[in-house]
Amino acid sequence: MTTDITTTATAPASAPKAGVKKMSRRADISVRVLQILLALAFAIPSASPKLVGHSSAAESFDKIGWGDWLMYTVGALELAGAVALVIPILSSASAAALTGLMFGAFVTQMTVFDGQYALTPLLFAVPLVLIAWTRRHHNKELLALVLRRRV
Repeated sequence: MTTDITTTATAPASAPKAGVKKMSRRADISVRVLQILLALAFAIPSASPKLVGHSSAAESFDKIGWGDWLMYTVGALELAGAVALVIPILSSASAAALTGLMFGAFVTQMTVFDGQYALTPLLFAVPLVLIAWTRRHHNKELLALVLRRRV
């Protein structure tokens, strides 16, 4: 029993794999618009006040009790996540990382701020999970790139 290796070697690289359903153009554009909107939301109203040390952000982080370093770290993570969210190969990993950050924000809202704005991080987490799931095919490309650079 032999297999014909030439047919698999000449198959186009962009051909969909067996069992993998390709996303429709409309769905792909919708997810891309969602990525851009979330990136803007994380970069401008969320990360910016933390990175410039705005008094509202500073007061919130003082109440947490971990000092300014946490405020700047969270702001930098949000900004980095926002930028990575619109870079195709980083989009899924970024969405997953930002989901983790939103989980931390939810826990903080529940424990430190008595759940006053606990729904906000959850509302951000839902579309982030959707993006992480729909763009998950990029994870294999990203891993291959990282492993190739390591050598």
